[in-house]
Amino acid sequence: MTRVGIVGAGNVAARHADVLSGFPDVTIAGIADTDPHRAEALASKHGSPAYGGHADLLSAGGLDAVYVCVPPFAHGNPELDVLSCNLPLFVEKPLSLDLKTAENIASEIERRSLPSAVGHHWRYLDIVRQAQDLLAGRPVRLALGHWLDKVPPVAWWLNPDMSGGQIVEQAVHVLDLARLLVGEISMVHAVPAENPVDGEVDRATAAVLRFTGGAAGLLATSCLLSHKHRVGLEVCAEGIALELSETRLLVDGERVIEDDGQAKVRVDREFINAVQGKQADVRVPYGEALRTHRLALALARSAAERKPVMLDDDQ
Repeated sequence: MTRVGIVGAGNVAARHADVLSGFPDVTIAGIADTDPHRAEALASKHGSPAYGGHADLLSAGGLDAVYVCVPPFAHGNPELDVLSCNLPLFVEKPLSLDLKTAENIASEIERRSLPSAVGHHWRYLDIVRQAQDLLAGRPVRLALGHWLDKVPPVAWWLNPDMSGGQIVEQAVHVLDLARLLVGEISMVHAVPAENPVDGEVDRATAAVLRFTGGAAGLLATSCLLSHKHRVGLEVCAEGIALELSETRLLVDGERVIEDDGQAKVRVDREFINAVQGKQADVRVPYGEALRTHRLALALARSAAERKPVMLDDDQ
């Protein structure tokens, strides 16, 4: 039986807990949150002890792996403390607010040769594999990414010093998919709209992306809306146009392929397989997620500095 600890007791942590508790070979050994009421509520649902912080969870011992599902501003110490216990690590995106924190964690994972994974579950969509098959031998020449949505109902989200902004906190999923289907990106230029409230995250951003393989890209983000309007990635290659969301693939504007809805289960199952030493299809280990995180931070920096940013400088 694989004993998993969870740091964080918010909505995403609860989703992972539900999935993990459904695996017959996994038990949730403890849940930690700085809000003891949230920790107790989630822990009681899964018959697990609750802890007031990750240090107490780790001190209790008996863990085989740890999930870190905390807000962007809280990354860093939980991961490094988990790694100091030589435990495999699953981290929810975004990795951190800055690059240094994530690079330190990546270095420690590599130094200890531990299994790791990041919650870029879009890579596990069945329709992503189908899109890759349709694009085989046809390099993408145009990519159009969107995240047009509402402000999430968490108090810290509108504060850029706590969330990192919409590109880092949300659109990073679309950027990760673009890296997978189109390739690496060498230059970004993000232009934010005038903000209605000073000091809050940009409510709308348009960005140009230049891919190293020759493709051009655009990314549009907004959190001005009252509901999720459009979230996904469109790509154009020779003779084909694909539009991917989290639920379906649209081919040439005509043929709809629905996803099988199992991505959020697969991302956890493959990490657990890796922890157990089995053959595992972990598609986004921490080091791979760091490349997407670096891209998201470059876009955020471009928007803040009002000028293009070369990714080559950040590698």
